Amino acid sequence: MAALGSPARTLRGLLRELRYLNAATGRPYRDTAAYRYLVKAFRAHRVTSEKLCRAQHELHFQAATYLCLLRSIRQHVALHQEYHGKGERSVEESAGLVGLQLPRQPGGKGWEP
Repeated sequence: MAALGSPARTLRGLLRELRYLNAATGRPYRDTAAYRYLVKAFRAHRVTSEKLCRAQHELHFQAATYLCLLRSIRQHVALHQEYHGKGERSVEESAGLVGLQLPRQPGGKGWEP
């Protein structure tokens, strides 16, 4: 299993993803229920004087997994918007995509010798 890093870093990553999600709505991310839940959960599962705190490790693992999901979804949407097909293209547009140009007739379209 890969190292999870610190819980504070995971929390900051989750809050960053919340900011990305709420940037489109214009609402501050601190007003959302997700923000309040995350902060409350991380505060409730702080490291105590116990040597092994299973609940804290479990929360951190779930939070890191959810952070990976949120990042992957955001990156998928960005890639989909960039590379998604735009429907039927003309022959000229298709040739331009691969760096080619169609031959031109000397007198323009419909030119006859």
